Amino acid sequence: MSTRLSIFTDPVFCLHDPGPGHPECPARWHTIREALERADFGSRIDWKSAPAASEEAILSCHSARHLRCVQETAGKRGRLDEDTPYSPESARAAHLAAGCALAAAEACVSGAPGLAGTFALVRPPGHHATREKAMGFCFFNNAAIAARRAQAMGMNKVLIVDWDVHHGNGTQDIFYEDPTVFYYSLHLHPHYPGTGLTHEQGEGAGAGTTLNRPLPFGFPASRYRELFEQDLDAITKSFRPDFAVLSCGLDSHRLDPLGGLELEVEDFGCLTGVVLERLPRGKVMSVLEGGYNLDVIGPSAASHIGAFLEAPRAVVG
Repeated sequence: MSTRLSIFTDPVFCLHDPGPGHPECPARWHTIREALERADFGSRIDWKSAPAASEEAILSCHSARHLRCVQETAGKRGRLDEDTPYSPESARAAHLAAGCALAAAEACVSGAPGLAGTFALVRPPGHHATREKAMGFCFFNNAAIAARRAQAMGMNKVLIVDWDVHHGNGTQDIFYEDPTVFYYSLHLHPHYPGTGLTHEQGEGAGAGTTLNRPLPFGFPASRYRELFEQDLDAITKSFRPDFAVLSCGLDSHRLDPLGGLELEVEDFGCLTGVVLERLPRGKVMSVLEGGYNLDVIGPSAASHIGAFLEAPRAVVG
């Protein structure tokens, strides 16, 4: 049986409109979707929709105050912070983005025959959203919400791998004292949001389950790949995750206008393959984070998805 991949998405994501000139624009969704439809994946991709996330699911990672704050933006225009404008349909898109991440987690955990993994093609992104606030283009933390759903379905230990060029401060915040979720991030530093230093390793019961790799501008892609492999070997050996969520930021590409790292299109497939080789078969899902160069995010996403459909996967016992 050939491997397949389910992609959860919806045109509603294009109704979230941050306004003229904002890098997190609706064209990002169109560009990636069109690139994946053009890619040589045959009929091995199943395009799926999903319902909006329930309040209960969102509250697994966010406070009731934060949930209300997002809900109250419905039908309005304004800003949740300096970088995070909203339009009348933004709250709807944010609830649906979390819902697609939930559906991706559920499908991946359920493990239909031949399913290589799942991808939530969503916007707004999520990894800067903390338990208490929206920031950095992000409303709800889609990856974190997906991780909690996977745990509720029996995946006790979850690894979140974040290669977005920006540190996922929100994801770190949510799981910083949680020993059951390992957060691993490689990111540009100094850079927005200014967090993610090496001494940030978790607290309390979660001490040692956060690993940050702040990287300087122009860090070579070859060294990035070497570091990534070494870290994944160490993490999977010590933590032994049952499931992985990839925070797939495509802004680590060398041409991204908000970046400063040196990855190429093919590196996103390489990084994906490294994770797939070290996790149980079919127990890796991905959710879109950043990526703002419309000329490279499509091919980069295709490289990422291609790794799911082509790379051999190990069974970790």
